[in-house]
Order: sequence, then C-alpha cells, then structure tokens
Amino acid sequence: MNAPSPAEVLPVVVIGAGPVGLAAAAQLIERNIEPLVLEAGPAAGAAVREWAHVRLFSPWSEVVDPAAEKLLAPTGWVRPDGAGYPSGGDWADLYLLPLAEALGDRVRTGTTVTGVSRTGRDRVVDADREAQPFVVHLARADGTEERVLARAVVDASGTWSVPGPAGGSGLPALGEKAAADRLTYRVPDLKNPAVRARYAGKRTAVIGSGASAFTALAYLADLATSEDGAGTHGLWVLRRGISGSTFGGGEADQLPARGALGLAAKAAVDNGHADAVTGFRTGAVERDGDGRLVLVGEDGRRLDPVDEVIVLTGFRPDLSFLNELRLGLDERLQAPTELAPLIDPNQHSCGTVYPHGHRELSHPEPGVFLVGMKSYGRAPTFLAMTGYEQVRSLAAALAGDLASADRVELTLPETGVCGGAGLFDDPATEAADGGGCCGA
Repeated sequence: MNAPSPAEVLPVVVIGAGPVGLAAAAQLIERNIEPLVLEAGPAAGAAVREWAHVRLFSPWSEVVDPAAEKLLAPTGWVRPDGAGYPSGGDWADLYLLPLAEALGDRVRTGTTVTGVSRTGRDRVVDADREAQPFVVHLARADGTEERVLARAVVDASGTWSVPGPAGGSGLPALGEKAAADRLTYRVPDLKNPAVRARYAGKRTAVIGSGASAFTALAYLADLATSEDGAGTHGLWVLRRGISGSTFGGGEADQLPARGALGLAAKAAVDNGHADAVTGFRTGAVERDGDGRLVLVGEDGRRLDPVDEVIVLTGFRPDLSFLNELRLGLDERLQAPTELAPLIDPNQHSCGTVYPHGHRELSHPEPGVFLVGMKSYGRAPTFLAMTGYEQVRSLAAALAGDLASADRVELTLPETGVCGGAGLFDDPATEAADGGGCCGA
C-alpha cells in the first residue's frame, strides 16, 4: 500500500458546526478522512439556537444524518421518535450537541474563519497552485490568531448572519438603519415575556412571503387572541400579489407541518388578525410625529403607521473570507455555477430540486465546496436532507470513490403546489414577476 501524500494527512476543514457541517464531519470520518470543524459560536448549533422557538417542517426521521447516527450509536444516543417534529432548540439539544460531543476535539468552538487561501498563493498566482495545501486563518474568542493547513475546505457556515433587508431593491430602504430599534430580521419568540410585551397590543408589519413570514403571522394571530394580546394586529407586506400558491400546498403538501403553516397564515388574514398589502416594495422607512414607523413604497404609496416591523426577506451568503479562492458562482444567486440552474426561481416554479452532489458543488478551485444553506446562495427552499446528501457525495469524492460520489439519490417531499419547497424557506431572492412561488 502506498503511503499517503503529505496533503492527504492534513484534515479537511469544515466551516460551521451546524447540522450540515457536523454531518460533513461524520461522513468524512466514515471515509477515514480526518475533519476539523471550526465554529464561530460558543457551541455547536449556535445559529440553530437563535431560532430555538421555531418548529421544523420535517420530522426527526428526516433531520438526522445517517453517518452521524452511526457515530452517535456507541455513545448510547437514541434518536427521538421519527414521527415527531423538533423545534430548533430540540434539534440543537437532542442531536447537534451530542453529535459535537461525539466528535470531540475535532470541533473547535469560538473560532471564526477570517480567510482561506492556498499556501503561498494568492488568487492571482497559477504556478503549482493545486499542489499547495489550503491555509485557513482563524481568530479565537480571546483575540488570538492562528493558521491551520487543510487538504480541502467545506464551507457549511450557512447564511444566517446576513439577513436580507426590507428594501425592495435588495438594498436597505432609506431610513431602515435609523429605525433599527423597531425592526427585527428574525421570527420573534412570543413566548418570551419581554419579547411578547414588545408586540402585544401593537400593530406590526411583516415583510416577506416565505415560511418565516407565515410563522410570524401565525404567532401574531395567536397573540391577538390571548388575554394579554388585545389590539395586536399584523400588516402583511408582500412584494408580489396573492395567488392560489401564496400559502403553499396546504393539505396536499407532503410535509404536513409545512402545509399547516401556510394554512395558519391564511387563517390569520381570513380571520382579520392581519391585513395583506400586495405589490409593495419598500423604498423608505420613516417616523411619524408619534414616533411610529411608516413604510413608503418605491411607487410612493404610504402605509398606515406601525409600531414594529419584522423583516423576513431571506438571507445571503458571506463570501468575504473566501475572497482569495477561485469560486465559480452564479451572478444572480451566488450559488455554485452548476447548481444554480437547478434551484433558480427565475427559471422554474419551485420544482423538486434535482439530485446533486460533488460535481454541482465544485469550483475552479479544486477541493473547495460550499454546502448546506451556503450552497444555495440567495435561493430559497433548502431542506436538511439535501445538505446531508451533498456532504455524503463530497466525502466519497474526497476519498476517491467517484462511483459512490456520483450515485446521488435524493427524493424530496413536494409542496402540493409546485414541487419541493424548503425547510428553512426564507425567500432570499425575488423571481421575475412571472416567476415561481418561491419569490418574495
């Protein structure tokens, strides 16, 4: 047997200890490849923890990676009832944290990746480039810096840190930053007394048309019918019109919890707990004489004042620390070039995502992969099982098993409207006016 090359003894650096990052580590271990997982947060699943109060559409049977389950088995871990639906907090506590513990010192928390390059080669240099290992620059929570070498880099850092703005043109609306004290870019936890008091009895605008917007509308409707929520009212601001597909697939959705969420949002409107404003693209956020917020459309329309604004227009990838690498990204979605046509809401109506793996995730810089939510760039409708299949394929490719890597098998549950919509469905893009239902 030939001795491994110097590059092969280096770890594969995985950026992000979320569901897909940890699954990547488990898949690599199954292939006898050593991973090193770098997580900026204080613990694994830090981003998931920030939406701990939100319940997933998918049951436990679909959000546990098979290789991760094998890794957990010797620890005595028992998967929760496969038919149950975890909240973000459940997913973190009952799966992600135990998985990180099973991975041991392969997971480093409080470690932010600040840059990735080839050793001794910036983005411009061609000479002997592919023979050089990757160098990953790190910043620790205590302020110290470090460099580690890697044979490959798997970026599973997600998009949670870069939410989309309220502005209808992809840029913050005029006055949006100045009104930051009244805006949030996350679904609020209305079971938290302090957060609940912020919205109870208030008029709140919800900007967005994906599952996160549905969730916020349903939460506000529940608050409006509670003893302490009298006077609570929602204003649902959509950039598009309302059609038969606006609320998802309902009872026809193969993920029942996802269908029920859309129906709950519809009920919030039908029952008078929220008013819908369609075809409205926010151009400015102003304050009236009472300090309330007024949303002004790019067409000059002015909406009635609101007390709070919940902006749920999706998320975007942070590519800044990958700037010295040669990435092949679609100019619209910021997703890998080969993957983009399969997920582009400008080209199809949320149709089931075609099976894809290491080839669609590859870049001009060999050995670099964007996976999970990060791989979708600004596209919506990502499912955890999609990410798990992605990392299974690329782990096989890194191990040299191309037959397995290319044998990508993925069947996604359909929405009952237009194919496979997403688990974390925050529409990060807007399709053209005639485009699919995934658009904001």
